[in-house]
Amino acid sequence: MDSLLVRNARLVNEGREFEADLLVRHGRIERIAGSLDNTRATLELDAAGAWLLPGMIDDQVHFREPGAPHKGSIASESRAAVAGGITSFMDMPNTQPATLTLEALADKQRRAAAGSRANYGFHFGVSHDNLDTIAALDPRAVAGIKVFMGASTGNLLVDDPQVLEKLFIYAPTIVLAHCEHTPSILENEGWWRSRHGEFIPPAAHPLIRDAEACYRSSSLAVELARRFGTRLHVLHLTTARELALFQPGPVAGKRITAEVCLHHLLFDDSDYATLGHLIKCNPAIKTGSDRDALRRALARDLIDVIGTDHAPHTLEEKRRVYTRAPAGLPLVQHALPAALELVSEGVLSMAQVVRKTSHAVAELFAIGERGFLREGYWADFALVERLATPRPAADDPVLARCGWTPFQQRSFHHVVRSTVVSGQLAWYQGRVRDQCQGLPLTFDR
Repeated sequence: MDSLLVRNARLVNEGREFEADLLVRHGRIERIAGSLDNTRATLELDAAGAWLLPGMIDDQVHFREPGAPHKGSIASESRAAVAGGITSFMDMPNTQPATLTLEALADKQRRAAAGSRANYGFHFGVSHDNLDTIAALDPRAVAGIKVFMGASTGNLLVDDPQVLEKLFIYAPTIVLAHCEHTPSILENEGWWRSRHGEFIPPAAHPLIRDAEACYRSSSLAVELARRFGTRLHVLHLTTARELALFQPGPVAGKRITAEVCLHHLLFDDSDYATLGHLIKCNPAIKTGSDRDALRRALARDLIDVIGTDHAPHTLEEKRRVYTRAPAGLPLVQHALPAALELVSEGVLSMAQVVRKTSHAVAELFAIGERGFLREGYWADFALVERLATPRPAADDPVLARCGWTPFQQRSFHHVVRSTVVSGQLAWYQGRVRDQCQGLPLTFDR
């Protein structure tokens, strides 16, 4: 498609809402103007007053490729992502094999180039024995360096203090940390096992992976980053207590930033009664007061970005007993509608949601020419409509390969009408356009 013209849209960009037309040629935004009546394009869309938002850039997904094709693939999960208004994603390294070598990184890039509907980048993993590889990394070759400071298996769990110090000293680019204190978790789980065996109730999950386990690990990560001047991004905050570790303000002025995920903003521990292991995730969904504190922190710019941590598992796996039910939720298909519930509830403005899901992510990871509606930038955007009557998520066929959504009992006030990825229609008229091919993200470091 050589050109695309969106007419009569309400653009939300860089803190402003304004009515305009937007012209795309050869993948990039060529012109934004109040009226482009004399312009023609290969395809013209009448937004009819719907919002035109920069596409969501998801800084944390687990698309399960390679290694777990029954759960998902880059192709299947990126199809679900564009339906949810996500135009770019950054995939985590805990695949099989883990992304711990340059060869594994190149393999994932080849897979994405063959079938991703969204733009893509990949985080590089840390183990106890690949620090030399990390120190020699080209910072432009990876989205970030992911360290599991708890809650992982195999050689991705890094809990040796000397290894952690070396990582924070020698990392050539941003370090992303999953922060949970494993010894605390094991002690808590032992207490529950002694009383329930394998049949621990789902509601015990936030008591096993509790606020203390999160704080002990996240405070260590922040202390190391401050000591060595490391650029640190703490993933999926879940507790009010951890917020004291961070400072308010724009991303551009920070060396230490934080992410919160959709499920920690929309669910709380009362939901275990109905959803059980379907909302089991690491770190755990915690109390209503924690959820409310995270929402306030977003509005105050203590927390910088919203991600999904999309991590699909099959229903069969989720129905296992507690000790064998895996942690993780499929979330990308309803990403922007879920985030925009914060607008409907008066927590954030539309402009704030755009900043947390797009602008700030592009700035934080130094993503080239994406994340904003600017002339000359790549055309990545979503056309979003406010509904007169909330739409049940159950009305949408599930596109993620796992075949279910934790939002089955929820309704959303907004729907994604169209998603454009690098100037190509990726989601249009209720279906994925499989001729769309995402491009690799570039990192201007």
